[in-house]
Amino acid sequence: TILLIFSVVSIHGLIFTKQTGLSESSGPIGAVVLLWVAIIWLSMIEGGQASHVGLAPVDQELYKDSHPVSYKIGVHCNKGDNLDRYLLGRQFGVIFVVFCINLSGAPIGGAELWNMPGWVIQIFFSTGFAMILFTCMVGQLNTQVNASVCMLDFINNYFSLFTYWACIFVEFTGFVHFSYAIQLMVGSMAGKPIQSKEEPKQVFDMIFFWLRVLFSLGLLAFSLTVTLAALFDNKTTMWDSVPKVVSVILFFGLMSVVGMLEGMQIAFFGVAKLTEEERGDNSWALRTCDILYNKRDGLNLPGFMIGRQLCVVTCFFVVARVTTQNVGLEDKNVLGLPDGIQNVLNLGFQGALITTILGSISWQLVAGAFPVAFLSNPVTYILLRICLFLEGTGICNGAWVLAAIHKSIAGFQKDELYIGTAEERRARGMQDDSKREIDMGALSGFNGINLPGFHNAPKSLRDLAVADPSVREYINSVANDMDKNKKQGGASAATNGFEDVDGEEVDT
Repeated sequence: TILLIFSVVSIHGLIFTKQTGLSESSGPIGAVVLLWVAIIWLSMIEGGQASHVGLAPVDQELYKDSHPVSYKIGVHCNKGDNLDRYLLGRQFGVIFVVFCINLSGAPIGGAELWNMPGWVIQIFFSTGFAMILFTCMVGQLNTQVNASVCMLDFINNYFSLFTYWACIFVEFTGFVHFSYAIQLMVGSMAGKPIQSKEEPKQVFDMIFFWLRVLFSLGLLAFSLTVTLAALFDNKTTMWDSVPKVVSVILFFGLMSVVGMLEGMQIAFFGVAKLTEEERGDNSWALRTCDILYNKRDGLNLPGFMIGRQLCVVTCFFVVARVTTQNVGLEDKNVLGLPDGIQNVLNLGFQGALITTILGSISWQLVAGAFPVAFLSNPVTYILLRICLFLEGTGICNGAWVLAAIHKSIAGFQKDELYIGTAEERRARGMQDDSKREIDMGALSGFNGINLPGFHNAPKSLRDLAVADPSVREYINSVANDMDKNKKQGGASAATNGFEDVDGEEVDT
């Protein structure tokens, strides 16, 4: 918490002394406004992911009345492949927002503040450690902590609704559509082809989709080419002491680690609402789930998010060194590109695109399609242990403080208070996609109930009748009594209608 306070104060000190990129060119007021707008939006994007992925297996009808905005989002997000679309747009949105944060608050070269010692400036300013702590704890971790266990309450607002649709729009642009192609290839090689939840695309939709894939592939190929060319021409910010071959190995190796960590969070949230039976019997998956959901009263899941964020940021720091180009006005442009394009490359957009597709979204899409399989390997278990160790060091414990304050002010409650656990929903007969292999009468509306029109009864009553045999027997007894009374009434009417006292027929 002390480190967080120091980082926040220092960043604002740099802004108001015009020692950040935006404050130097446009003034401190605009920089502060953009910084906090971006950090608040980032917090919603990060927390929203945990909620949308975690609630995917749950029937949104269960929280239609208690959380109307969450229900609106769930209706669209859980339809077809919209969750994958959201994840893709969300990741690119995160990078854009983080770029705005860095533009507003990252110190310029040679920045000094309040006569601080050189070693403090080197650690917190030159390496960007202050910005890392600020961005992680304020813009990412505190909302992830709350959203991982209070999914329904967290997204039950119109800011979340706006953010969701913004991510859907970003996906529509097609900049990172090549991620879909990678997902299809991985599924095919694994012998488990990706099954779309939507009807087969029509000709126009198919052409439009693959045109965006080709467009994204072209951008990715160009970004990789200029990045590697700049690296071997010593025109990146990578440390001079690191050999070029080692830099390339670090680049792809660390992107793989980032990809695993990105996929793990999707897989962890994806199985959070599944029953123990559905989590499979793989030993590594069982060990991982036991640590996540059974230890520390469930706090290891949000704890993983904190440690994971530290791992990701550390990896990004090195990856950014490899991908960020450093070409001055008097230097020859990479591959002889025009000055306009080189100026864009100097901003690092190509690194953001590469990392988004190869080090993030593709892994998330694969993990979303095979969450249990993603848990069933030792690498996932080892990375989980590393993340929990980093969280245990307390470097980012300020996130817990912010999360507790936010939770208290917003009045967040755990999801189980509203919809119960997966096992409780199963026992009560509530419809839930996490019971895919269970043939419950509640799914079709009624089961073994003879009461006329019972299929139109409130869902809660139908669920209760299926789950509780005594309720079902009582309703059936009422139905039988009604049937007996109806028959007795008909017989009485028939007797009265055909009674012939004087031997004459009586009209009925």
